[in-house]
Amino acid sequence: MLTEASLSIWGWGSLGIVLFLITFGPFVIFYLTFYILCFVGGGLVVTLLFGKTNSEKYLEQCEHSFLPPTSPGVPKCLEEMKREARTIKIDRRLTGANIIDEPLQQVIQFSLRDYVQYWYYTLSDDESFLLEIRQTLQNALIQFATRSKEIDWQPYFTTRIVDDFGTHLRVFRKAQQKITEKDDQVKGTAEDLVDTFFEVEVEMEKEVCRDLVCTSPKDEEGFLRDLCEVLLYLLLPPGDFQNKIMRYFVREILARGILLPLINQLSDPDYINQYVIWMIRDSNCNYEAFMNIIKLSDNIGELEAVRDKAAEELQYLRSLDTAGDDINTIKNQINSLLFVKKVCDSRIQRLQSGKEINTVKLAANFGKLCTVPLDSILVDNVALQFFMDYMQQTGGQAHLFFWMTVEGYRVTAQQQLEVLLSRQRDGKHQTNQTKGLLRAAAVGIYEQYLSEKASPRVTVDDYLVAKLADTLNHEDPTPEIFDDIQRKVYELMLRDERFYPSFRQNALYVRMLAELDMLKDPSFRGSDDGDGESFNGSPTGSINLSLDDLSNVSSDDSVQLHAYISDTGVCNDHGKTYALYAITVHRRNLNSEEMWKTYRRYSDFHDFHMRITEQFESLSSILKLPGKKTFNNMDRDFLEKRKKDLNAYLQLLLAPEMMKASPALAHYVYDFLENKAYSKGKGDFARKVPPLIPKTDSDPEHRRVSAQLDDNVDDNIPLRVMLLLMDEVFDLKERNQWLRRNIKNLLQQLIRATYGDTINRKIVDHVDWMTSPEQVADSVKRFRDAFWPNGILAEAVPCRDKSIRMRTRVAGKTKLLAIMPDELKHIIGAETTRKGILRVFEMFQHNQLNRRMVYVFLEGFLETLFPQYKFRELFNKLHSRSKQMQKYKQKLQTTQAPSLQKR
Repeated sequence: MLTEASLSIWGWGSLGIVLFLITFGPFVIFYLTFYILCFVGGGLVVTLLFGKTNSEKYLEQCEHSFLPPTSPGVPKCLEEMKREARTIKIDRRLTGANIIDEPLQQVIQFSLRDYVQYWYYTLSDDESFLLEIRQTLQNALIQFATRSKEIDWQPYFTTRIVDDFGTHLRVFRKAQQKITEKDDQVKGTAEDLVDTFFEVEVEMEKEVCRDLVCTSPKDEEGFLRDLCEVLLYLLLPPGDFQNKIMRYFVREILARGILLPLINQLSDPDYINQYVIWMIRDSNCNYEAFMNIIKLSDNIGELEAVRDKAAEELQYLRSLDTAGDDINTIKNQINSLLFVKKVCDSRIQRLQSGKEINTVKLAANFGKLCTVPLDSILVDNVALQFFMDYMQQTGGQAHLFFWMTVEGYRVTAQQQLEVLLSRQRDGKHQTNQTKGLLRAAAVGIYEQYLSEKASPRVTVDDYLVAKLADTLNHEDPTPEIFDDIQRKVYELMLRDERFYPSFRQNALYVRMLAELDMLKDPSFRGSDDGDGESFNGSPTGSINLSLDDLSNVSSDDSVQLHAYISDTGVCNDHGKTYALYAITVHRRNLNSEEMWKTYRRYSDFHDFHMRITEQFESLSSILKLPGKKTFNNMDRDFLEKRKKDLNAYLQLLLAPEMMKASPALAHYVYDFLENKAYSKGKGDFARKVPPLIPKTDSDPEHRRVSAQLDDNVDDNIPLRVMLLLMDEVFDLKERNQWLRRNIKNLLQQLIRATYGDTINRKIVDHVDWMTSPEQVADSVKRFRDAFWPNGILAEAVPCRDKSIRMRTRVAGKTKLLAIMPDELKHIIGAETTRKGILRVFEMFQHNQLNRRMVYVFLEGFLETLFPQYKFRELFNKLHSRSKQMQKYKQKLQTTQAPSLQKR
């Protein structure tokens, strides 16, 4: 049964399979398997998803139940990242002037593009960071522009820059002198000059030395970074400054991307030389000036460059195939080039052998000197100053000063009498005032030089002196009243062995010939304006005869005088505004007491101060007149301060001890305080021009140039500036005061001829023009075009070939010498002019020294821009690691130690 049942099952099963395969086909097995697998896989997936969801819910419940909460910042950051980037709107206004804002925005854009974007886009495409940097830069520029508008720039451009440049030149001149004094036989190198320069800077500045910043690139970058960080602190909002990443980016852009390249360019001697040539491009090169530069050059590189260029030009000219008239022209050019080449070879050989020749010493010892007549010396400004120095050495200055004073008297008398005759011909009322003044002047000359009381006295025949005295007593003075005695004095100076004959054998005579360019050219070239020169006094001022001071007033010891400034106000007279001070005066004597008020301007005080300090030299170190302020001098607070200072000046002047020390001072004080219009005895020009070198106990050579102007600041800005610069450029401190007075007169005539009497107003207008939006925009555009020509970052300028740079130096010096006016050479001498110009040019040939000057100008600019902050102390700290400064402090400690031990 079982067997039958088993067969039945297999049979039916096989039949079913066969029927299934016949019905659904042979591939049905595969379909069935696939369906089963899909069913099983789907069940597993559903099970896993259900389990994961339940697990997350359970874990979330556990997190909130047992773990501390996560920081909310992370979800917020994730949420911010998922959002779309916001558009940041930037206000493109910076200074309030569109013509400035447009180029400034371009500079910002170019800076970000070339210094940030090129590497930032490799890290991220998000531009919000770049926009934040741009906004930070703009905030700094807005604050900078706002500060600039609040500053009065006149003092900076008219005083500070001149002082900084003059002091820099003085330090350079002192360094050159130190190098020369160390060893006359060994020529100092450029490195020695730089080291000595910074030694002198420490001695002059006392508190600061910039040697590290100017000589070490690493220290320079650190200095600029520190300075930019300080500026960002002052200019940026606190929130932006606290963002360190942003601050560091902006600092690096300013320090290394803008300031450092700009300073490198301004300090490059070759760039300065090219700029000098461009500035005076309209002047033609002078052949004489060029040959002088070649003959005086002590730089072998310059001479070799000129020689090689001459040889190159010679080769080119000789290769030309010419005929006719052109051949003569080419021959002349070849001869000129051969001469230049010969001079260069000779000069190079002399420098290489070390046999440098001092032309002055050689001429004095061996040369045959040309003769300059005495009458030519007396009418030439340059020659006269050397003869004057010699006469002072020999004690014969009284004779020369008498001759000069008589010349001045003759010119003045002729002019006054011509005016008198003109008035007489016109039928106008005559006055005896002119004749009285001429008589007083003639009597003054007689008393000062010819009377028995004169010291020193001019020695002439007694009968001539007696004849002159009789003429003065009984006749009106004429322009020729001193002619007989003047001729005798001239013959005495000409023939006396002590004077002109000995002068021709003196070294001063040789120096005079050098200044006149006559050591090689025996023809005398006198001054063009010598015939018209009028001499009005001696170098010490003792010959100056003020016709207003001829009357004598005796002072009474019993009189007591008290005065004080009771009020001040501003007056307007025919459009001219000035301050007026009301002085209340009390005068007491034994029988009466008086009181009155008199009114004086500051210029009256200044004139009075110059009078008494000239007559009583001891007062110059005691009395200090408050300084003059050129601009904004009508401010009420300033007038009150000046009133207080002038009151202190009056009380010190009227102190009994002062009057007893100088009894003759009382006359001047009474005259000044009288209730009448004050008569200025010094004259406008003499009152306005301060002495170039004021008397002081300390050596002015070891002080800043501005130290000479603290007491009496001149209100004639260009005259003061030009005198200061000429004093430093041409080293005029050793010259006599007569030369200085001639220089002042020349400059005064030049300024008045160019600008008239409105020079200060024109300077104010010029400074306003320099700081106007148009000029500032032009400066920004020049900066943009220099660093990004055509919108592309300028490539580093390749260093020019040495021979080209040397020839540029020669061309620059030639141009500078060629533009020097002949009037200046006639006043101070050709040799002094050449030395001064070449000294200034040589100063600009040292990169480290140029950097120092740029940093000094930058420091002065920042001190002016932020007067309320202690930038001076900041710069002292930034430069405190200076090696020269440390040496100077050690030297001071070593010097002061013995004195402290004695105490």
